[in-house]
Amino acid sequence: MVRHLKTGRMPKQARADAKKVRDIVTGIIEDIEARGDAALREISEKFDKWNPASFRLSPHEIEACLAQLSQRNLDDIKFAQAQVRNFAQVQRSTIKDIETETLPGVVLGHKNMPVDSVGCYVPGGKYPLVASAHMSVVTAKVAGVPRVIAASPPYHGKPSPAVVAAMHLGGADEIYCIGGVQAIAALALGTESIAPVSMIVGPGNAFVAEAKRQLFGRVGIDLIAGPTETLIIADDTVDGEICATDLLGQAEHGYNTPAILLTTSEKLAHESMAEVERLLAILPTAELASVSWRDFGEVIVCDSVEEMVREADRIASEHVQVMTREPEYFLKNMKNYGALFLGPRTNVAYGDKVIGTNHTLPTGKAARYTGGLWVGKFIKTCTYQRVLTDQASAAIGEYCSRLCVLEGFYGHAEQANIRVRRYGGRNVAYATAVEEEHNAGAAD
Repeated sequence: MVRHLKTGRMPKQARADAKKVRDIVTGIIEDIEARGDAALREISEKFDKWNPASFRLSPHEIEACLAQLSQRNLDDIKFAQAQVRNFAQVQRSTIKDIETETLPGVVLGHKNMPVDSVGCYVPGGKYPLVASAHMSVVTAKVAGVPRVIAASPPYHGKPSPAVVAAMHLGGADEIYCIGGVQAIAALALGTESIAPVSMIVGPGNAFVAEAKRQLFGRVGIDLIAGPTETLIIADDTVDGEICATDLLGQAEHGYNTPAILLTTSEKLAHESMAEVERLLAILPTAELASVSWRDFGEVIVCDSVEEMVREADRIASEHVQVMTREPEYFLKNMKNYGALFLGPRTNVAYGDKVIGTNHTLPTGKAARYTGGLWVGKFIKTCTYQRVLTDQASAAIGEYCSRLCVLEGFYGHAEQANIRVRRYGGRNVAYATAVEEEHNAGAAD
């Protein structure tokens, strides 16, 4: 039986918060669509106190950012990007064009083509999220996207040198210092100074996630990647300190980060909660982490490993860290998660920053139906068909004609009939098809 030792905010409160976010985002999008750069400047000044001569960074400004970093900083960024690039290249190698002859003279296939332009959003309001540049820009370039735009908000009143360096080293073709909903809207809709893109990717806060949701359809998106989530699955093979550390390591993202402990050990549950309070007294980011833990933290005790799997699939968390006797059991049996981190030697921070898998992952239970950002998200798989012989066209045409009439699509049927007549030498006419349908109905 599942027992909740600590719960978070009620769903009704979350829905009220979501409506406020939705209304604010709608207003910003409509304003930028109507007034372009003028609205963009006003909104940027209002929210970020940022209104430069140009939001796009010049080559000189980019080089100035790189010059502010130490060689160790640059080498660390390059190392992380190499890991992301290597894994993305392996993933890309699994995506193949295909062509097959399904019937004599009938050839079907598909081609994999990158989208023509992508806007990569890199969050940076509270923290300069350098790693998000790797995850989006590097992966898009591995996919072969010819125009990759990167955008991130100012950090302490200016472009973040580390974020700009990561965007540049990752291969971004254009870099903009602009953030929030206004950045997403400008990239999606375009303004006088920013050409629109075909797709927008990257994580962000609740406002950024809502902007992507509202703009989906006008542009493609990777997924709704809102405030981060973490689920720790643990048993008595680990202690409260490591569980608490891993919970707070994600809770520090913001004020609305779900951090959940799922365990079969009530002793570990209580120890972990006590350790959370001890660590909050010394953690430099406790101001954020404590609110997330208070409002969105949960501790759940289950009776069995099987029950933990069921509960974890119900939660469908973005990050799932498994520290149990048999972590492979969860890899084999779990179905709903953004990314799994198996065993105490790994952790979510590795995945977030450097190990090579992508950290843009589904939140808000979206893991029930999608995975995270990967090289395949930037690639369109488009089908084609080729009919090589008269006989094949006529044979397919006869089936097609009858099936079209079955649905009442007589114009469709005639597309098939004309080919049966021309390539098969048979006189299948529109009137004949109608008569056959009428006779069939009369027989019934």
